[in-house]
Amino acid sequence: MRVVLLTTYPHGGAGIACRRLQEALGRMGVAAQTLTAADAPTRWPFYAERLSFLPFERNRSVRFQFSLANFGCDMSRHPAVVQADVVHLHWINQGFLSLRSLWRLAQMGKPIVWTLHDMWAFTGGCHHSAGCEAYVRTCGHCPMLRWPGPRDLSNRIWRRKKRLFPPQMHLIACSEWLGQRARRSSLLGGYPVEVIPNAIDTDLFAPASAEQRQAFRRRLGVSASAVLGLFSSVKIENPWKGFGNLAQALAHLRQQRPNLAIELAVMGKAQPETLRQLPCRVHELGSLSDPKAIAEAYAAADLFVIPSVEENLPNTVMEALACGTPVAGFRTGGIPEMVEHEKNGFLAPVGDSQALAEGIAWVAERAEELRAAARQKAERCYHSSLVAQRHLTLYEQVLERLSRANCSSSEP
Repeated sequence: MRVVLLTTYPHGGAGIACRRLQEALGRMGVAAQTLTAADAPTRWPFYAERLSFLPFERNRSVRFQFSLANFGCDMSRHPAVVQADVVHLHWINQGFLSLRSLWRLAQMGKPIVWTLHDMWAFTGGCHHSAGCEAYVRTCGHCPMLRWPGPRDLSNRIWRRKKRLFPPQMHLIACSEWLGQRARRSSLLGGYPVEVIPNAIDTDLFAPASAEQRQAFRRRLGVSASAVLGLFSSVKIENPWKGFGNLAQALAHLRQQRPNLAIELAVMGKAQPETLRQLPCRVHELGSLSDPKAIAEAYAAADLFVIPSVEENLPNTVMEALACGTPVAGFRTGGIPEMVEHEKNGFLAPVGDSQALAEGIAWVAERAEELRAAARQKAERCYHSSLVAQRHLTLYEQVLERLSRANCSSSEP
């Protein structure tokens, strides 16, 4: 079987998930290849896509939270796509594929499988709806737009999707949370939606020994008596990642639990003034690209903190669990499907920094007790071979359906 996976970037949550799936499928004998925007014939659609939204955006804060998909590349003639048995889409925005590009792929007659990494496929343009449920109807009155109204840009994009989406697509949601929203949506409610989580290599992301954890902490300069928390985001200032909530939670801890010495390792791109908001000692790891170094950081931490206010199925939580590191975060998106409250971590109400502080303290005091449950969750639900097999089964099913449909249409 030949599978081509399309995703805009090789990095970021969707890109990493896509690459891990490709590797897992390869270990099962599937000829899987990933194409990104770097494999497209030109990059001009990226700039055209971003510039086309500027007149409509409410302000700069929503600039990368809304995609039109007016501009994109025609990947239907790429040799890997031509030779593929299955075309598997992942995150395709920011000028990689347009709605017209998607339509051209569908005209090839190959099965289209699409893994949803956010809400964009069933909204009028936003990647995260922030509680808005206009996607259940026809979108419109979009709070991200400068001129919201019944026939605004979101409604026009919704109508274009309705017109150009292929009648036969097979959708995968990484979390039940996202799957439920896709099924309720007016755009995707009529399509089959299966929930399959992302995959992780549990040999690479694995617990460390006590000696290995101590060695990492010494290199970092962590105090011997401190609890080491870890926070990770590609861009720390991303409003969805809840860094402000984390700063507030740590401030609560400093005031209410002065004897709990917490230090924080931060993985990702951050402005120095952002990190200065934190009322604790901070260890900057920067943007790590080596998976071994990333796994080492997770395994050395006493807990992982994810204060995000909206998420799908974050790779960061999966990585932490696989390394046997318990998690404290908000009860949002697909996180409650990963973190079992007071079993392998702690879940606080969304946006409640006081409750998050209590959760951080609760996990910190029981970190060693929770490590085994964290690891077991990753092995049971996200092991790469299990996830790859579920994808392979789906590919075989959609190919069988296509074969039967072609046979029926060719009968006299």
